[in-house]
Formats: sequence, structure tokens, C-alpha cells
Amino acid sequence: MRSMVEGFSAGINDRAESKGYREKRKIQRKGNCSMNALKNFWESFENSHPGAARWLREGGLFVIFSYVVTFLKYLMLMFLPALFAAYATIGWGWPSIQGNLFGISFTFNVIGYAVEDGGLAYLYAYLVSSFLGECINFPLQRNVTFKSHGPLVLQIPIYFLGWVVITLIVNSINSVWVGVASYLVPAAIYNIVTIVLNGGVSMVVFFVLNKIIFAENFGKRK
Repeated sequence: MRSMVEGFSAGINDRAESKGYREKRKIQRKGNCSMNALKNFWESFENSHPGAARWLREGGLFVIFSYVVTFLKYLMLMFLPALFAAYATIGWGWPSIQGNLFGISFTFNVIGYAVEDGGLAYLYAYLVSSFLGECINFPLQRNVTFKSHGPLVLQIPIYFLGWVVITLIVNSINSVWVGVASYLVPAAIYNIVTIVLNGGVSMVVFFVLNKIIFAENFGKRK
């Protein structure tokens, strides 16, 4: 009798497992069908509109990688100022023009920060996080997004110069924003806006720059 009950229970379990397996396979087939449909649609679009498809692919990957790198910069900017805390009481900047916004005084600088804005500690933290971020961003954009095989001897220095120009532009904006926002919102909030601002300006300028230096014929003699 006991063996009959055990056999009956085993049969029920087998049927339940079989049903679960079929449901799982059904879901997998639906997922595969969706992926295949999407893949077929993209291949058809790519064949019909190769130029537009390339722009969409490059633009999409560029934005994804840029936001990932922006997030990494934000994380670094959260702890790096503490690492350079010894320089927080030292202010340096150029051209150090005094301004006032919403009743809050700030110092406008193309490069550098006043003591009340974080001093050299914030400048070093910003430069290190930005530079390391672009060290990650450069190979991702070159090798994955644009699939470039151009000369690194030209691409790296031009990319670096682009980073310098962007840094000066963003730092000019940051010197006003950080100087004012540091009195109005917590550090975590104005750091987010700082990085988003930096990322937005960087994405626009770097996308144009990348389209040039990572172009298929860049660096080749005509």
C-alpha cells in the first residue's frame, strides 16, 4: 500500500515538474521569438538605411557608455575630495573674478576653485575623476562604439586636447554652480548636478570629436 502511495505521489510530482518545464520552455520560446523579431527588424532597417542605422547604433552606444562613465565619475567625486583634504584650505584659480548670485558670493574661475568652493582638494578630485573616467571612456568608444582602427598616435593627443577644452568650459560653469549650490543643497545633490552637467557638455563635444577622430579614413593619406 505504501509503495502504491509513493508511486502515486511520484507520478504527481513528475507531472508537476513536466508542466513547469513546459511553461518554462514556452516562456523561453516567446522570448526567443521577440528577440528574433527585433533582430530581423534591425537587420532589415540596417540594409534599407545603413547610414541612419549606423548613427542610431553609434549614438545609442555612445550615450550608454557615457552615462556609465558619468556614474563612475560621480562615485569617485564623492570620496576623492576627502583624499585630498590636506589641500582644502588652499585656494587657487584663474582669473579669480568675484561675483554674487542670489546673495551668495562666488569666485569665477576658468580653472581652479576658491577655498570656500573646495579649494585645491576639489580641483584635484574633479581632475582625477574626470581624467580616469575618460581613460575608461576612450577605449570603449573607440573599440566598441565606433570600431575604429585609426592611428592612436593621432587619436590620443586630439582626444586629450578635447578633454582639456571641455574641462575648462565645465570648470568655468562649475565655479559658479558649486560656489552657490554648496550653500543651498547637500554635497551629494550638487555633485550629481555637477557630474550631469559635465556629462552633458562632454557628450555633445566628445560625440562630435569622436565622429572625427574615429572615422574610418581618419589619419589615412588621400
